[in-house]
Amino acid sequence: MKRIFVVFMVCFCVAPSFAQSSGVESLVQQSLEAYNNRDIDGFMALFADSISMYDFGVCDKRAEGKAAVRSMYQDFFEASPQLHSTILKRIVFDNKVIDHEYIKGARGQKKPYELIFIYEIEHNKIIKTTALRPQ
Repeated sequence: MKRIFVVFMVCFCVAPSFAQSSGVESLVQQSLEAYNNRDIDGFMALFADSISMYDFGVCDKRAEGKAAVRSMYQDFFEASPQLHSTILKRIVFDNKVIDHEYIKGARGQKKPYELIFIYEIEHNKIIKTTALRPQ
């Protein structure tokens, strides 16, 4: 009887945390796929209306709200026909996903670059991103 109770507690206490982790990871993976396909509508569908984008260490927002983010990424996608991001490492922590990305083809540049992108998710939408760029 104790064994059944322990199994029951593990399933119901651990599973929600795992389910949330896999859900946020899946959402960020969908975002990466839309980004790599330069699918602006699919990409924007994953963001909350109140999305805020930051650069690490800078207090001012890079973009705020879906209209500003759409404008920024639509221009970026159009200028980047060979755009592709590969995830070098991904960490999922609660409602956050941290990706170490290797990006090629941004704005037609031949030289790839790396950055760290932190996604925060609430109610199955990306509500905030923070980018850490090399100096």
